[in-house]
Amino acid sequence: MAFRSLRNAHTVVSFAIASVAIVGLLSPVGSIANGAAVPSGDEGHYHIIDRQHVDGELKWDYLSMDGDRRHLFITHGDRVEVYDVDQKKMIGAILDTPGVHGVAVASDLDRGFTSNGKGNSVTIFALSTLKIIGTAATEKKPDGIVYDALSKRVFAMNGGSDSMTPIDASAGKSFAAIALGGKPEFLAVDGKGHLFVNLEDKNQIVVIDTKNLEIIQRIDLSATCDEPAGLSIDLATQRLFVGCHNQKMVVVDGKSGKVMDSVPIGSGSDATAFDATARLAFSSNDDGTLNIFSARDATHYQLKQTVNTMRGARTMAIDPVSHKIYVLSAETDPTMKPTQKKSASRPRFVPNTLTLVTVSP
Repeated sequence: MAFRSLRNAHTVVSFAIASVAIVGLLSPVGSIANGAAVPSGDEGHYHIIDRQHVDGELKWDYLSMDGDRRHLFITHGDRVEVYDVDQKKMIGAILDTPGVHGVAVASDLDRGFTSNGKGNSVTIFALSTLKIIGTAATEKKPDGIVYDALSKRVFAMNGGSDSMTPIDASAGKSFAAIALGGKPEFLAVDGKGHLFVNLEDKNQIVVIDTKNLEIIQRIDLSATCDEPAGLSIDLATQRLFVGCHNQKMVVVDGKSGKVMDSVPIGSGSDATAFDATARLAFSSNDDGTLNIFSARDATHYQLKQTVNTMRGARTMAIDPVSHKIYVLSAETDPTMKPTQKKSASRPRFVPNTLTLVTVSP
């Protein structure tokens, strides 16, 4: 499908809009839902630098980045669009991925893996050619998916059966599913043999040994976090960043399981991310905000900035090379009644307005 820039309008108008946007972002009156002020005057403030139109179905979910090949994977409908972030254009698509949610990237194996929520399967493709290699079976409604380079396994979270399907990434074969005791949402690996999975309906993180495929710990988040969704990790410190639907991001010590801090975020967070170079944590929220946090001391975090993106831009990916953040949403229709999903209402979106937003330091 076609993928075109929204910037081929009048240059002067685009420049004026961008200037106004940047001024607004640098204003000291910026805030998130609880009224916390955004600092002003810091160097390297993030701002929107591009908006790209994506043709096709409006239903979308996770964004994933192949930093080595400079490809951004955009899941929506029954396909995955592949966008070259340097050329700023669409270079291909992974088709026949019914109800696709996410993409796991195994750079060392030249393989990608899609979680097909309506197909109860994972599609395996070559990262270098984008050609489909095969499929692997899962249980019901695979959603979050990740690759663990240490064990050479992919893990697909089955939201419809409260389980996880491990897959041999080299052979493309599924192991028997593992019951998790709750509805899995997103997940992260620490590179040391541990897989962390949010259980959305239990307010827990379950920790799994990726080699022995055993649950080794359950971390209780119920005192601070309701409906954990997004999950990311700082590999250097083993800190987990959990986006919760009670408008908090909880910071957890992945080694001890201790909750270290809790900071306010926008509503409807569905993804968190950590930039290891910039040492910043991010939360992308359904209310159209992108919250950016820095460490205040050894155990606490503080709000650095809030960028207004688009209503519904609840998922994101970070380019580890350019440090740009990508979020995805569509224009809303204020005349139509919002839909209710989980604990939050979702707006109605205007057809053929799916937009990729680029946020840059």
